[in-house]
Amino acid sequence: MAREKTTLAIIGVGLIGGSLGLCLKDKLGDDIYITGLCRSQASMDKAMELGAVDFASPDVKAVVEQADIIFLSPPVLQIVPMVEKILPYLKKGAIITDAGSTKQYIWEHLQKILPPDIYYIAGHPMTGREKSGVTAAKKDLFVGKAYVIVEDTGAPKEAHDKLMSVLRHTGANFTTLDIAKHDRCASVISHVPHVAAAALVTLLNQSGGDMESCIKLIGGGFKDTTRIASSNADMWADICMTNGKAIAANLRTLQEIIGSVITACENQDRQAVYDYFTASKKRRDALLENAQNKFDPN
Repeated sequence: MAREKTTLAIIGVGLIGGSLGLCLKDKLGDDIYITGLCRSQASMDKAMELGAVDFASPDVKAVVEQADIIFLSPPVLQIVPMVEKILPYLKKGAIITDAGSTKQYIWEHLQKILPPDIYYIAGHPMTGREKSGVTAAKKDLFVGKAYVIVEDTGAPKEAHDKLMSVLRHTGANFTTLDIAKHDRCASVISHVPHVAAAALVTLLNQSGGDMESCIKLIGGGFKDTTRIASSNADMWADICMTNGKAIAANLRTLQEIIGSVITACENQDRQAVYDYFTASKKRRDALLENAQNKFDPN
């Protein structure tokens, strides 16, 4: 008996959306038909050339009107306006999901506009690369990475089952969180690290007459620590605007932690500095030893 063909619309066929398309076409072949919308015609042409989508168009109606599932992967502040744009063309029972790094902002707005026969299931694949665009997409980008599915947006079990029957082919490690906890945790393990990585690059930029000499000394430590500072600035500006409360609170805590190290350095308190590094090493080593999932929270 032939499997029912699923139609998936990807809005934003960049790194994440493109990787999803490549993965699902590889796993499902002709059992899935993927349409795509990109920012430019060049990107749409490239998405089709790479095989991330079967059909790409700047016409929103043509992209979404037959879709069973709509996967939204633009910057966070563009998600709600995009849903408003596509709603008139969605068929009854369509499932909207997303890859947004913040969830509460999106849901607060979507629940006011979604009709009862269109379902939203919030998602967040915790993966990425420092590169962006469909040319950076990889079919195995999700394998072994955490993928959060938020289950408190009112969608029925049948919609969840249908979505997961597709997403499970990514090879991701799925977990569930409520919306508020997701945003708090994402700020700690993803959003604040991005701000901190950018701060280290900014520190280098502000090193004045020493900058040229500093650049000559750059090695693996600086490159590894600041790798995520090369991520898409548009995306990260939106994340900071939509999860600002949690990010600000955790940045203040980080500021206090760094402040205590500053004090210890100024006071020549070697024991305090030693204890600081020892405690962080023990925690990180334990995380690496015990973690069942490998996180790459870009």
